Amino acid sequence: MINNMLSENCINLDLKGTNKGQIIDELVEMLNAAGKLNDKEEYKKEILKRESQSSTGLEEGIAIPHAKTSAVKVPSIAFGLSKAGVDYDSLDGEPSKLFFMIAAPANASDTHIEVLSKLTTTLLDDDIRERLLNATSPKEVIEILSTDTEKGEEHDKRDTGMPEVLAVTACPTGIAHTYMAADALIKKALAMGINIKVETNGSTGVKNELTDEEIKNAKGIIVAADKNVEMDRFAGKHVEIVPVKEGIKNPEKLIKNAVAQTAPIYSVSGEKTSSSSKKERTGFYKHIMSGVSNMLPFVVGGGILIALSFMFGIHASDPSDPSFNPLAKLLSDIGGGNAFFLMVPVMAGFIGMSIADRPGFAPAMVGGLISLNNGGGFLGGLIGGFLGGYSVVLLKKVFSKLPESLEGIKPVLLYPLFGIFITGALMYGVIIDPIAALNTGVTNFLETLGTGNLILLGAVLAGMMAVDMGGPVNKSSFTFGIAMIATGNYAPHAAVMAGGMVPPLG
Repeated sequence: MINNMLSENCINLDLKGTNKGQIIDELVEMLNAAGKLNDKEEYKKEILKRESQSSTGLEEGIAIPHAKTSAVKVPSIAFGLSKAGVDYDSLDGEPSKLFFMIAAPANASDTHIEVLSKLTTTLLDDDIRERLLNATSPKEVIEILSTDTEKGEEHDKRDTGMPEVLAVTACPTGIAHTYMAADALIKKALAMGINIKVETNGSTGVKNELTDEEIKNAKGIIVAADKNVEMDRFAGKHVEIVPVKEGIKNPEKLIKNAVAQTAPIYSVSGEKTSSSSKKERTGFYKHIMSGVSNMLPFVVGGGILIALSFMFGIHASDPSDPSFNPLAKLLSDIGGGNAFFLMVPVMAGFIGMSIADRPGFAPAMVGGLISLNNGGGFLGGLIGGFLGGYSVVLLKKVFSKLPESLEGIKPVLLYPLFGIFITGALMYGVIIDPIAALNTGVTNFLETLGTGNLILLGAVLAGMMAVDMGGPVNKSSFTFGIAMIATGNYAPHAAVMAGGMVPPLG
């Protein structure tokens, strides 16, 4: 696989550049001349953007500038050797001599990213670096890297008992530093005789995910990350938070601190996010909450705009009403006609994304839109989200047998095409009619309730909101209120919001 990404015409054993900018120019030009890029300037822009976040100059004379962008035509690696060395703002302050520029397309497959990740961790080996420094031909470079990246992952064959130390690594692009930090921590822990588990948040998603039981029993936790990772799960544990480079540069220090529990105890304020483990019990709830939480900005923004339109009169947005006001209509059209319109499809899309990552977003969002346009409402959107997500999960298994040469078309063609078709066919053929009938029945029932019963319903919903702020009962009440908004019935959610506001007021 490495042979497909590193070719002889992308290897230069005598770089002429004397500074960081010149080295980047040489490597970018080499990739462009080899036909690996769609847009040379855009790719260089992304490389410089990544460098502005933190230098990709590591220790031991290695630098790995990288970018994941649509400006890349095919996954590629450019290798350059500078005999004299160049100041590349490295971690150890020493000149960099070995340069690997990684070019990954925006839709790079998991296989490509994993191979690139193996390459970066391979470079931690002293013998490999020495052989690369003394290489005399491009062919020799490819042979060195091909042999060593195919060796597998011997360091992963470690004690599978309960780990003493846990770690999470992540960098903005999720290609190089994420996996180098993970590898450095694992190798150092093995040398120290300490059992460790490292979760990587890379381009292919979360791998080696930490479980609730492991978090509960760990002595300490290391978070080496330059982007946001889920932190609420670590509440009450000793957590050391450092840049991802620290995981590469000082793994021994971080591990010792974790075992000694010298890091402060992590605490969170506000609502706890969904747990990342025990998926068999919490997956359904997690997926729903992912959809609802991403839908909320549309509900809040749209709802406030509708409320502002009421300032001009309850019917001021109706052109046929004497109280008509153009500004009220504008506010109502933006809030009700557009923001609220997107509410159910967006919720469904993020449910699908929670289930199947990005490939699940489009089929699930289409499922939500079908529900919205055919009377399925909020409940139909929920079902559409799950259909879209799990249809892609199924497709991933079906298409896993395809040749590697077709990896690139899976996320851009196969998953969306078949995922949208399967979701749409099931929604129209099986789901919509019964769900629309149920939705209409619930709406009609609420409309026939007298004032006394409406007050009772409102009291129950408000009480549910206040009984376990942020808990499952609270969220059930809130979700029901949102479902009623989707049908055009605002009264239940008014009670929900009133109940939710009372406890904070004391």
